[in-house]
Amino acid sequence: MPYSHSSLLSALANKCPRCRKGNIFTSSHAYQLKGNLEMHEHCPVCGQPTEIEVGFYYGTGYVSYALTVALTVATFVAWKVLIGLSFDIDDDRIFYWLGTNIIILIVLQPLVMRLSRSLWLSWFVDYEPDYKNKPYKK
Repeated sequence: MPYSHSSLLSALANKCPRCRKGNIFTSSHAYQLKGNLEMHEHCPVCGQPTEIEVGFYYGTGYVSYALTVALTVATFVAWKVLIGLSFDIDDDRIFYWLGTNIIILIVLQPLVMRLSRSLWLSWFVDYEPDYKNKPYKK
């Protein structure tokens, strides 16, 4: 399904929310340690600025927090269903889940950071299907 049909798909693919075609990050690799969060100043396709105002991305901390809480709950439910956790005083399996969860969150952190920026931008910029005939106005 093309990205232009879904706001969520375009955000997951790190596409510009206005045209849903241009990449908002300069690198397509989330695990490139240097320049992981470098963004184009403007969308290469439609010209939409990626930083609307100074300090625009401070709110992504809340989005990132919500995503990590959702991942933590998902891993807990999966662990409970697949392995089974009990809260007995002699059961140490909760600590194995905790260690596994920490490792998963550390490994997925670059993806979560990029996704939180992409989601944050998509909440403030409207989709314009006719972006070629309606250029971005400052």
